[in-house]
Amino acid sequence: MSPRQLPIILALGTTQTLAWASSYYLPAILADPIAHDLGISSNWLFAAFSASLVISALLSPRVGRQIDLFGGRQVLSASNIILAAGLAVLGLAGSIPVLIVAWLLLGIGMGLGLYDAAFAALGRIYGNEARRSITGITLLAGLASTVGWPLTAWGLSTIGWRETCFAWAAAHILLGLPLNLIFLPAIKGAKAAAVTAIKPQVPIDRTMVLLAFAFAAAWTVTGAMAAHLPRIMEAAGATPLQAISAGMLIGPAQVIARIFEAGFLSRYHPLLSTRLACLTHPLGVGILALFGGGAAGVFALFHGAGNGVLTIARGTLPLAIFGPRDYGYRLGLLGAPSRMAQAAAPLAFGLLIDVIGSRVLIVSSALSLSALLALLLLRAVPQRIPNTASGIAEPDAR
Repeated sequence: MSPRQLPIILALGTTQTLAWASSYYLPAILADPIAHDLGISSNWLFAAFSASLVISALLSPRVGRQIDLFGGRQVLSASNIILAAGLAVLGLAGSIPVLIVAWLLLGIGMGLGLYDAAFAALGRIYGNEARRSITGITLLAGLASTVGWPLTAWGLSTIGWRETCFAWAAAHILLGLPLNLIFLPAIKGAKAAAVTAIKPQVPIDRTMVLLAFAFAAAWTVTGAMAAHLPRIMEAAGATPLQAISAGMLIGPAQVIARIFEAGFLSRYHPLLSTRLACLTHPLGVGILALFGGGAAGVFALFHGAGNGVLTIARGTLPLAIFGPRDYGYRLGLLGAPSRMAQAAAPLAFGLLIDVIGSRVLIVSSALSLSALLALLLLRAVPQRIPNTASGIAEPDAR
């Protein structure tokens, strides 16, 4: 990692932590108090949250294309404004329609401002050399829940949920927006290039399908565990304290795994680390099956470690296989199924837990192993394909 990259990594790591903490991780703390105050079921809020994830998925390809053309400065700065607006509307919400409008805005903000957009911005700046910077921002933002949940809970207990939403909105305007505007460089000649740019023709070939399936399967497991891990651990025999403690280990496990990826696995093709990451969840399930609920913490460490590396792989693996051309647009296409799956996973796994209890981990393990199988069908060595726009050969893998 060069000294020139460090300020951008620190700035993006901070803004990503803010974006995740104030959007994706918000319902875990505020869903029940919001529902209580509005006199509705918390299912309404989670339904709106799931819809916001679908909106972010639908926006992904277009957002990626904008970053390919103009860089990430405008897009990520706009995300701060839209997320702030969504949080302000949420803080003012007094009815279901206003609640839906708030999450509509938050869904747009998440589509513009979470990892895929940040990865695309780094790819636009650094090209093939973006792997270390992608790892760097995930090291910081990997603690978004560890930082965000206590801050949101503290705000809820001291100033109330509405004022907490307003405080997060203010943080986007006073902290996130200046950081993105100051540290993300403007791309020289972007407007002129955009005038003559043609719509990218990214074939949905075998490699794209396998990658999209692998990421969707893996992120289904991530979404399900984020919503239900303590409940699943209790069903497996853990005490409530053991289950909650296990959940607290996921964030640190993610960060430790990312440090290992940056320090050791970065010398290898990211396909290797992605394959290894798909194994950790099933291994944790196997340990839990052997030793019972008392091993909930060990399971959480294995699951968190795999999830930490998979987050990096969402950015680094497509870059290594396809190269930087149309990288943001391709990330959007690959990420859309993952976000859709992530939106559906909490409800689907909640219904499964009601029926089969902790045996739902068989389903999650099968999904992880199916992702591994898809990755095993990919080759790490890229082929060369012609760039129709410039005649330059660029890497691909089939």
